[in-house]
Amino acid sequence: MDFSEYGPPIPVEDGIKARSRRGSIGAEWWSRRFIDLVESFADTGRLQRGRAYARKGQVIDLKVLPYEVTARVQGSRDEPYEVALGIDAIDEPDWRAIEAELASRAVFRARLLAGEMPPEIEWVFAEFGLCLFPESADDLHLMCSCPDWGDPCKHAAAVLYLLAEAFDDDPFLILAWNGRTKDQLLAALRRSNATEPDPFEAEEDEPLTAAGFWTPPSGLARLRERRPAPPVPPGFILQVATPPPVRIRRRDLVDVLAPAYDALAPDDQP
Repeated sequence: MDFSEYGPPIPVEDGIKARSRRGSIGAEWWSRRFIDLVESFADTGRLQRGRAYARKGQVIDLKVLPYEVTARVQGSRDEPYEVALGIDAIDEPDWRAIEAELASRAVFRARLLAGEMPPEIEWVFAEFGLCLFPESADDLHLMCSCPDWGDPCKHAAAVLYLLAEAFDDDPFLILAWNGRTKDQLLAALRRSNATEPDPFEAEEDEPLTAAGFWTPPSGLARLRERRPAPPVPPGFILQVATPPPVRIRRRDLVDVLAPAYDALAPDDQP
């Protein structure tokens, strides 16, 4: 039972209202991915009440900071509640490694520099044993000044849904929440692009030889030991990619392909 408030919430003038008036919240793949994960482990009843708060405009403000989102939510009491959504920090060496990996892949670099968020970016984080989105209740630290000890309370749930719509507007807020602003990431990608040597341009005083060309990598590229990547389920691509508008015998293509991907899973996979 939710003991945080009694009676209807006090209306907020110029509060942040969710654009979605019914059904799910989140339009782009990244915001839907975020909400799908949250809804997989959070309390369903409180999430429903949080959606109602988000659609009524009970959230007064919302700010995305490194590893923390802060907001004020108006309930039935005079003073609005203080809400914070925290995630674990990614340390600087890991961020530099992620930036180097993204810069080394021409498609990722081009799409990010164009302001796009490629779905496969989750795989890059997974290669370093990291998560772009909170994947369990342990990955998401919810705090609210209300007396409800629910996880999440409806005030935090309202902020989660409005955060998803903020991700719709600017996918780079996801990276900012994880500790890298858009300007920081793009500057790192541009620096890498500017300093990347041309593999077809040989030095004038040292001709390119077969031995030199095939020299194994050295330095940090060779010495860095990556964390083991979490296993990616065979059907992961069906969850993050936008399916083509194709139907087979009146069934969506994703529904037709899902059993085939499930059959590829190892026998010991839960």
